[in-house]
Amino acid sequence: QVQLVQSGGGLVQAGGSLRLSCAASGRTFSNYAMGWFRQAPGKEREFVAVINWNGDYTYYADSVRGRFTISRDNAKNTVYLQMNSLKPEDTAVYYCAVRPYLSISRDQSTYIYWGQGTQVTVSS
Repeated sequence: QVQLVQSGGGLVQAGGSLRLSCAASGRTFSNYAMGWFRQAPGKEREFVAVINWNGDYTYYADSVRGRFTISRDNAKNTVYLQMNSLKPEDTAVYYCAVRPYLSISRDQSTYIYWGQGTQVTVSS
């Protein structure tokens, strides 16, 4: 059974940092792209960042580029999202997801496994 277990969310002041982790179990995802999405209250879930299978390629939403960094450790079957210079508008439930392709995409419909979500709250 495939599971994506997320950790690292919480409450932080504006300008602060958080690091999210997403550990996969049940199979290896070293040949798959992995991404992060988020859903703010009253809004649709949106793309945040994606990393290809070996970490050579990443892509970010305009709203987080330059502040967030996605990375992965295939030996640990884990993907990370380092979030710096956080803003109140970054407040959302963050989800990791697995895309069963080598390449990256921001299209949510191409992701087949999803984490349980973790709350990130940024106070002003």
